[in-house]
Amino acid sequence: MAVGIVIFAIVFFYYVPIVLWFSAIVSGVHVSLLQLMLMRIRKVPPSIIVQAMIEAHKAGITQIRRDELEAHFLAGGHVRNVVHALVSANKANINLSFQMATAIDLAGRDVFQAVQMSVNPKVIDTPPVTAVAKDGIQLIAKARVTVRANIKQLVGGAGEETVLARVGEGIVSSIGSSDSHKTVLENPDSISKVVLEKGLDAGTAFEILSIDIADIDIGKNIGAGLQIDQAEADKNIAQAKAEERRAMAVALEQEMKAKAQEARAKVIEAEAEVPRAMAEAFRNGNLGIMDYVRYKNMEADTAMRQSIAKPQTSSAKEKK
Repeated sequence: MAVGIVIFAIVFFYYVPIVLWFSAIVSGVHVSLLQLMLMRIRKVPPSIIVQAMIEAHKAGITQIRRDELEAHFLAGGHVRNVVHALVSANKANINLSFQMATAIDLAGRDVFQAVQMSVNPKVIDTPPVTAVAKDGIQLIAKARVTVRANIKQLVGGAGEETVLARVGEGIVSSIGSSDSHKTVLENPDSISKVVLEKGLDAGTAFEILSIDIADIDIGKNIGAGLQIDQAEADKNIAQAKAEERRAMAVALEQEMKAKAQEARAKVIEAEAEVPRAMAEAFRNGNLGIMDYVRYKNMEADTAMRQSIAKPQTSSAKEKK
């Protein structure tokens, strides 16, 4: 009997949260016991809804209704974060409606943190950005971007990664358009001015307040390195062309030698045919003895003339 009474009391007070109802009444929030019981049946924690309504009422926010809070909870939203954000926005004179707050929350963003960022801007440090000026000197820059949340762009707006990427792109463009790296080192604020004028926060969930160049370091001489690489490539191309010409010359020389050997072979072959032709002429009676003698005399005379025409060697001169 006693156990049954205890179980009944636990079930009764679970579905009929009298203490929570009394706390709401004392705080000036009107909610009936029936609605609290129905919240239990709908799997909505009454404590979350009632505490949110009490917080909003104490902060002077009257636009929040119980049904909307329940609907937002059932949609998977964070009721406490939404109410905290509405209270903070109201105290900071930021125009934030309940519909906008719930939309931001359901979009996956922390609406309370967004309101805090609107009041207290956030500083984002960019990773080292490498760029090359027109004189070929590489510069490595680091920037600090001060941003605050743009409440109207939180739904569908780009995040921090997009802002950092755009800032890095602006730094590279600004340094790349500089005639000398010395100009950038003398006036680093010129980079900030150029980047801010580009409107990099368009379409993002943030509003860029300032871009400050924290540090600039000198890197490699990219221009000189490129010139050295180009000179090396030109040298290799010239060497390849020279080797190609040499190979063609060697091939032509070999071809000429082959042709000369072929010509000499034909001459030797022709000379070998002379005795046969003379013998044939003797047999046929076309060549006589006197003709043969005159031929030999002419041959000897030609050999003598050739020996006289040849230059004397050093050994021959010494003998003389």
